[in-house]
Amino acid sequence: MDTLGPFFTEWAARRPGQVRSRQRARLLMDALELNPASVPVLGVVGSKGKGSTATYASAALSAAGLRTVLVTGPSFRSYRERVRVDGVSVTGAGLDALGDLIERARLSLPPVAETGGHLAPSGLFLIAGMLEARRSGADVCVLEAGAGGHRDELRIIGPDVVALGRVFGEHLGVLGDTVPEIAREKARVAGDRTQALVSLPQTEEVSEAVAAALAEATGGRVAVETVDPGNEDAEPPARLRPAGLSAASGVLGTAAALRMLDVLGRPRPSRERLHGALKTVRLPARLSRHAVGGGEVVVDSAINGAGVAAAVAHARGVWGGIDHVLLCLPDHKDVSGVVEALEGLPVTTVVLPESHLRFERALPARWGRMRAEELSAASFPALGRRVLALGTVYFTGRVLEAVEAPTDRLFG
Repeated sequence: MDTLGPFFTEWAARRPGQVRSRQRARLLMDALELNPASVPVLGVVGSKGKGSTATYASAALSAAGLRTVLVTGPSFRSYRERVRVDGVSVTGAGLDALGDLIERARLSLPPVAETGGHLAPSGLFLIAGMLEARRSGADVCVLEAGAGGHRDELRIIGPDVVALGRVFGEHLGVLGDTVPEIAREKARVAGDRTQALVSLPQTEEVSEAVAAALAEATGGRVAVETVDPGNEDAEPPARLRPAGLSAASGVLGTAAALRMLDVLGRPRPSRERLHGALKTVRLPARLSRHAVGGGEVVVDSAINGAGVAAAVAHARGVWGGIDHVLLCLPDHKDVSGVVEALEGLPVTTVVLPESHLRFERALPARWGRMRAEELSAASFPALGRRVLALGTVYFTGRVLEAVEAPTDRLFG
């Protein structure tokens, strides 16, 4: 069986204008005899930093002795990375087995036209994670939503605890026409099962939208609990947080995990045990450093001006300077903000072959240009000993592949 076929078949065959169908995902779960309430779920939503948040949450839950299934996306070097047990990717055979279960159940469903839309890959990986939790006897799942919230398959599964990262204008016009509308979409992932929503500090208008949406979704049972990374007592301490802007995600993930333990009636781990687990966390493409060709590359999935500026500052702090920047930024990202953040640096932009991505916006004439197919470990020495690789995950995954970075284990 083709490992990826079950996850992408309907998405690849979708017609223009056709959308993902939560109804169809629910029918699939019924066909799989998969009860969403069979395992507790910590759901992660937000505009950026979801993967880091989910990883820290999973590591903190593992520190408390819980077997944890983690689902994140997109992957870097292998689709096996989308589903992990205690931080480690499932095997190829394991992913095949999950895909086979999904495919046999999918073939029993009514035609796509009768269910209002197709099965989306990100939702199918969430379902695969739930299947893996059932197979492995996991105590809890940590599930990263796709771009949305209320319209995401995570809403069907129903999180017991929600971790909400900072919300900004990512996916304007898709999830909502304003940032508060996007915040409302993400907060409404909560539902009847939800016992807590832990959030990073938001702007006033976003906070109001989240509070109202949460009250609506839970009948007023649940109020927003805000964790402030600036609080000196916030866990984990600064030395155990991710570098750069991901530091806040580490705080959010840890706080949400500890709150999940409260909801489950399980004891929180000692500080020593918690810190021991979080010390082992490694986040690929979140300012990760990799030796290549006698030099080093720092890889970061920054997609806006603030993220790129933070990555540049980090690299300069580590190296004292930057010899070259490799950048891959599709047109729908913050191109103007990134151009400003890279002022004065030598830059080569990388164009990806993915058909759904566009690279047509005007860029500085002095910047170089290359195709993703030209990227290899041999590409880096010609750029210098200190190379900063930035951009969409589709690109940073290629960089990690080129330098043969370890990505199968995130912690432990």
